[in-house]
Formats: sequence, C-alpha cells, structure tokens
Amino acid sequence: MTQPAVAEGLWGWSPAAGLRPVEEAGTGGPLLVADSWLVRDGRVRGLDRHRERFVRSCGECGGPPLHRMLEFWKAMTDALPRTGEWFPRVELTPHHVRLRLRHAPPLGSEIEVWAVGQSDPRAVPRRKGPDLDTLAKVRGRAVGAGAQEAVLIAPSGVVLESATASVLWWEDDTLCLPPPLLPVLPGVTVALVQERARRLGIRVAHRERTVAELDGREVWLVNALHGIRPVTGWTDGPLQAAPAVRAPEWRAWLDDTMEPLPEK
Repeated sequence: MTQPAVAEGLWGWSPAAGLRPVEEAGTGGPLLVADSWLVRDGRVRGLDRHRERFVRSCGECGGPPLHRMLEFWKAMTDALPRTGEWFPRVELTPHHVRLRLRHAPPLGSEIEVWAVGQSDPRAVPRRKGPDLDTLAKVRGRAVGAGAQEAVLIAPSGVVLESATASVLWWEDDTLCLPPPLLPVLPGVTVALVQERARRLGIRVAHRERTVAELDGREVWLVNALHGIRPVTGWTDGPLQAAPAVRAPEWRAWLDDTMEPLPEK
C-alpha cells in the first residue's frame, strides 16, 4: 500500500512497494524527464496534460512501459496533499521514476525580465528535465543583473522562451507566440491560453520576433507555477513594458480553471 506523501522530500516508486521515501544521494543518475505543476488546496489545472507530456517523454527515453507509468501516476496523485500550496515534480532517471514533493515558492503576479537575450544553451529543448540545471544558471545571471528572468534566443536572435516559462505577447488584438517549429517546450499552460483565445475569437499568430521587437508591447511569461505574469519592466536595456491591460482578466480566468485532484 502506498504511503501518503505528506511532507517535502523525494519519493521513489516501484510496482511492488509503491511510493517510499528515498535518500537524495545515489538516486539514479541524470534527470531524463521532469514535469511539475501547482497544487493549491487539492486543486490543479491541466493535470491530464501534464500526465500526457510526462508519459510521452518517458516513452521517448525508454522509460517504464505505459501501464507502469499509469500505475505510478495514480500512486503519485493519490499521495499528493489536499491542503496547502505545493509544487510537486515527477522525475525519470535512468533507473528510477519518482516524486519530488515540494512546498510552492511565493507566487508572482508580474515579473521583470533581463533585456539582454541569452543564447539558448539547452541540449534537449523540447523535453523538460535534462536542462533544468543549465537553465537555473541562466536565470541566476538574470537575477545578478537585477531582473527575475532571462529570455532565450535562437542564433538568429528570435525569441524562444524564458528560462522557466513560455513567452506570449500582444500585437494590437492578436495574441502572438514563437512558431512551434522553433526549439520550444510544448507548454501546458500556454496551450490552455491559446485554446481560450480561439474560443473567444481572438486571433492567435505564430511570429518570429527579436527581444528588441517586443519593445512597447504587453508581454507575458506563462508557466504552470505562476500562471500568467505580465512583464512590467525590462532590466539593463532600453525596452519599455506596455501596461498590462489584458493580464488581470486572463489571470483570473486561469485561476478559475483549477480542478480537484482525482478521488483516491
């Protein structure tokens, strides 16, 4: 019987033993796949989409068979706390599938971004996990420059995403984002935003833009932890952030999409 994961820590999983706490040291080699999301008082948004992305990525890496991954997923969701704010992360290493249970950090409603675009350092840009340490270093450089985030750019100078979030922006009444053929992570939250825009009849366009071409526009960073954060300042550069006139209503909508975790 799986024990409930009621405290922070690393929990390994096996078909025979279920979830059990494990030591951090010697837990299976490099991170191949990871996925994470916000849990607030037992509610989450897009959980099925996170499952699909995680299971698909694990399959691409030669992870456990599908039926085992679904067993793990059920054990993991059953074990998640139903009170408080949490930021769980599911992980695949060469030898283990596991749950890293973490309290959620303070959530932000806006963000300042380093105007100096960073060359994309990722080895596997379409799969979350292998490059997390590298991206943390990029974000650390942005923090050192007085910002909270850094934008990754392609060799051509085109904006891809930030170190921890998808990048969206508005051009007049059109919601814009980088073309999917570029090396960008298939974000769960950005997909929810696009679907709502289309339901409302708002034009969605994939456009290639440099950081400089985001000057004076309403720009959002979007991820599963913070939701939608409008860029309120560009640090260390001449760019101006437009007033975030659309973001408050979209943030409220996104918060309302949170649904209860599945019944145990």
